[in-house]
Amino acid sequence: MTEATTATTQAKIAKNTGSGFGLPNYELPKIDQPKMEVPAAFRELADKGVAQARDTYEKAKAVTEKATNQLKDTYTTAAKGATDYNLKVIEIARTNTNTAFDNAYALLGVKSPSEFIELSTRHAHKQIEAMTAQTKELTELVATEITVKDWRHGDSKASNKVA
Repeated sequence: MTEATTATTQAKIAKNTGSGFGLPNYELPKIDQPKMEVPAAFRELADKGVAQARDTYEKAKAVTEKATNQLKDTYTTAAKGATDYNLKVIEIARTNTNTAFDNAYALLGVKSPSEFIELSTRHAHKQIEAMTAQTKELTELVATEITVKDWRHGDSKASNKVA
């Protein structure tokens, strides 16, 4: 009989407690809330605001993507220009080094001071001509203009130079 009494007592406790913390089980009263309709003018205003926000977002997204692509293109072109310039400088240095060694080898075989002066003068003239041509090549590389689009208007402008 003790088991039956315990079960009955537990059933009463469970019925009268709401949260299991010994509090009574109260139900909230059901209140009929009035149904309110949103005025059509307010709904229309809200729809316009949402449409305008979407439009602004799409425009900002398009402008951002365009600016990102322009930056990418500009940096790619600038990097290529810098690489071309550096390769040309290395080529010029190699050519000048080879010419200097050839001249030194030729000077080792001279038999008179006049022959030494003649070879040295000829080499100096060749180097001046070569230096003039090399400077012209480097100047042309530096003066190559990159066409960069104006970010605000999308107009093509030759505004940056690769150095």
